[in-house]
Amino acid sequence: MKKALVLLSLVSSILLYSQKNIKETDSTQTTFNKWTLEISAGQLKGTTPYADGYYSSNPGTFFGSIDINSFSIAGRYSFGSKFGVKVGLQYDQLKNLSTNSLPFNMQQIGISIQGVTNLNRLFNIENKLNRFGILLHGGFKIDQMKSKTANTLTNGNYNKKELNGGLVVGITPQYRISNRISIFGDVTVQNNFRQHFNWDGSYSNLSSNNMKGQSVVTSLGLSFSIGKNKMHGDWSIIKPEETKKIEVINNRIEEIETLMNDTDKDGVADYLDQENNSVAGVAVDSRGKMVDVNRNGVPDEIERYISSKVEKEKSSEDLNKSTLQTLIDDEYIAVFFETNKTIPTNVSTEGLNFIRSYLKSNPNESVYVIGHADEIGTEEKNKKLSEERAKATREILIKSGIDGKRLIILAEGEDNSVDKDSKKSRDLVRKVTFKIIK
Repeated sequence: MKKALVLLSLVSSILLYSQKNIKETDSTQTTFNKWTLEISAGQLKGTTPYADGYYSSNPGTFFGSIDINSFSIAGRYSFGSKFGVKVGLQYDQLKNLSTNSLPFNMQQIGISIQGVTNLNRLFNIENKLNRFGILLHGGFKIDQMKSKTANTLTNGNYNKKELNGGLVVGITPQYRISNRISIFGDVTVQNNFRQHFNWDGSYSNLSSNNMKGQSVVTSLGLSFSIGKNKMHGDWSIIKPEETKKIEVINNRIEEIETLMNDTDKDGVADYLDQENNSVAGVAVDSRGKMVDVNRNGVPDEIERYISSKVEKEKSSEDLNKSTLQTLIDDEYIAVFFETNKTIPTNVSTEGLNFIRSYLKSNPNESVYVIGHADEIGTEEKNKKLSEERAKATREILIKSGIDGKRLIILAEGEDNSVDKDSKKSRDLVRKVTFKIIK
């Protein structure tokens, strides 16, 4: 009776502690496989009771005889990283393994429900044990026993059945052999509070005909982790909710830092910058666009700089034309593209309008439309991509009223003048430039 009370207390503690602590101490992310399938085979020995003349194995040997007579399958569900529950189905067949014993045959089919604790995580030793693991389980089990012993000492119990029940507790060392599969050994002790049969198939001689029974199962098996994640649920890295919150905050900080970058160094953060490739040193407005007060398509500071370099004796008309040609030929005017795209970005509208205005004002002149690409991808692919960008730009200008004969396509392919590992630098070379045909 004392043993039964100890087992009942242990199992109750496991189940109650599990339920209590799932919410209090197991606040974890759910990105791990919660379902596990377990299959095992081993030996069940009924340790007590037996009638006179019957033995479970040879009493003259130290470990007794070995017989694979117990087979089980179970499904386990984890509430969190430390605690779970499993339901199992088990089939056993006990026979005498010693010639010293009278022959007997007892069949048993049982179903159990047990709480399971992952001791690795309960004691925070999973990193030290690495691929090894230890599970503790305990709960209730109900069996149907059926006597197949055909001799007179069983008092005619052949094919008789009865239901028995009791508590089970066990320990399961395991080793992960692959991401989803582990091999385990298990030792489980079962104590029945209700058992009429002896393990040999005979009935008790007691007037109450009610006995206490005990058995031990040692088994070896495989467990399979079921779910979307590649790692076995018992070994998945599970981060506390607090760690997750810190990671989310850090990610947001990184996003803000990225948004606050100023790629073209014009004093306007990238997320506000509508012209993220403005020329260094040129004044910009609050949107990052180079200032063009006279709205002629040329930033005022660039226009003043070039004008100062042009000979004073040139006429006003020649000065303006020379300025515009310099801007075009020196690639101050460009059309930009996203990665692998052939449609100009929104900030390229001014460049297209500049070329259109120039060609409208100078109807006898023509330009080369020169496509470029960054170094990401094969050289052949980038050559074709640069050509397609030039063609797309030419098509826009044609639809805006420029004669296609004045727009000559050139495909330059890769531009390796910038660091190919820098995304922001690559943004500057995915473009179409122009050159006036002399």
